[in-house]
Amino acid sequence: MMFDGAQVLRLGRDLVVNVSTAHHALACDWLERHVGDRFRVHRVHRLSDSHIDSMVLALRPGTLLVRSDAVADKLPEALRSWDRIVAPTPESDDFPRYEDEDLVLTSLFIDLNVLSVSPDTVLVNEACPELARVLEKHRFTAVPVRHRHRRLFGGGFHCFTLDTVREGGPEDYLG
Repeated sequence: MMFDGAQVLRLGRDLVVNVSTAHHALACDWLERHVGDRFRVHRVHRLSDSHIDSMVLALRPGTLLVRSDAVADKLPEALRSWDRIVAPTPESDDFPRYEDEDLVLTSLFIDLNVLSVSPDTVLVNEACPELARVLEKHRFTAVPVRHRHRRLFGGGFHCFTLDTVREGGPEDYLG
């Protein structure tokens, strides 16, 4: 069994789990056994062969950032009705160059991996002004933050954070 926490999108009481291999399926079974009394686990199949958060992220309740409209077809039914903001295709390959290009672990869409710090404020890689403009057009404040080596480290802002602890319990967004 092999499982990466970035295969899971947590939305309050709900865990949306990207299952793209037999190993992920086994890990999802394990997850259901251990947290199934506290969380609802929703399996999505082959949304991505890697991290779910470079395909879809919740920016706030009712609004998703997605790589493409086709992503919605694979989401749990309750998420299909949420508003979707489609991220622009990266216009440039401004990633740092490395001596060994085999070290590059992520796609050009790694910068879709933003971090919502409030219902209206999102941290965005400063190398993605086109994504910031799209978010601002949808009434978000896009805060540019420098993150050059995201492809080498295999993650973006959402990957590098832990759950935010808030007063009260987990919300029910998909009930």
